[in-house]
Amino acid sequence: MPFPYIGGCSERRRTADIIRGAEIKMPKSGRREFLRSGWLSLAGLGVLGRAESSGRAAPETAALPAHESPPPFKLGMVTYELAKDWDIETIIKNCEATGFEGVELRTTHRHGVEPSISKERRAEVRKRFEDSRVRLVSLGSTCEYEAPDPAVVEQNVEETRRYCELAHDLGCMGVKVRPNGFPPNSDHEKVLGQIGRALAKCGDAARDLGVEIWLEVHGPETQVPANIRRILDVCNHPSVGICWNSNDTDVVDGQVKPSFDLLKSWLRSCHINELWRTLSPWGSVPGRPPEHGTPGFPDYGRPYPWRELFTLFRSVGYNRYTFAEIPASPEPIRLMRYYRALWEYHAA
Repeated sequence: MPFPYIGGCSERRRTADIIRGAEIKMPKSGRREFLRSGWLSLAGLGVLGRAESSGRAAPETAALPAHESPPPFKLGMVTYELAKDWDIETIIKNCEATGFEGVELRTTHRHGVEPSISKERRAEVRKRFEDSRVRLVSLGSTCEYEAPDPAVVEQNVEETRRYCELAHDLGCMGVKVRPNGFPPNSDHEKVLGQIGRALAKCGDAARDLGVEIWLEVHGPETQVPANIRRILDVCNHPSVGICWNSNDTDVVDGQVKPSFDLLKSWLRSCHINELWRTLSPWGSVPGRPPEHGTPGFPDYGRPYPWRELFTLFRSVGYNRYTFAEIPASPEPIRLMRYYRALWEYHAA
């Protein structure tokens, strides 16, 4: 087997000599383990060697070694929008075929799981998921609480209560809600406080039904982590946490750690999106412009440090789900298999 590329010819020869010397001193019983673990180290050497020889700093990914154990968190999917046209049977079949272990059912999609369904239908849906290898984890509502009209806010609180009842009946862990930006000409601090107080009411309903409220880090300006933190500080409810949403606004000087540190105590769920939008292991930006024009999705304007995010998840013991929230595809199974492979690469 040829060695992986490592720098120039002299670097390749030097690395090959090191490996041969190590093998000579190694008992045969340890040779396989040496080779198995050595390739990751070689890849790291190649990254550092090229970065140094080119005069630019080694990318952050070079400093993050591969973990020896699988991640404690799992890969799932939001039906928005990849599975928006799938019924329950198709969702389960496709997820089982591709290794997706959990689902968030977003409202208004073909699955038809809404607060209006009967108790009998709720029992059927619950049993179908319990009999499968796919967990029905959460419900994706569009409940929001920033409206200037108090009656509209109260309607959304009541709708959230209904989702909590549905989640309880289905055996879900949580209900996803969201802020959706600031109303025009509004006092931002007052709006954040209003959202926090409404969420506290929702938290009471969730607590009484044994489920959780997950505030999606969402909306123009409201998605800024400092604003989400302000909402949570006002809410101050043990049944209310966040759904990390993997936004461009998470990234500060190429890292997500500052934003993550603001919100990690409330981490309950996570949406992930386009796993291709990351720096390569050699520090270069992917060879394509920012993605524009996918209806219902943001314009992704910068690389996202997935490897750092998943390492931070490990550091706090996050053991729930990372839900793929991606556009629909005419080849969904093929896409899901590629997506899982990329997810495993970033989570390794």
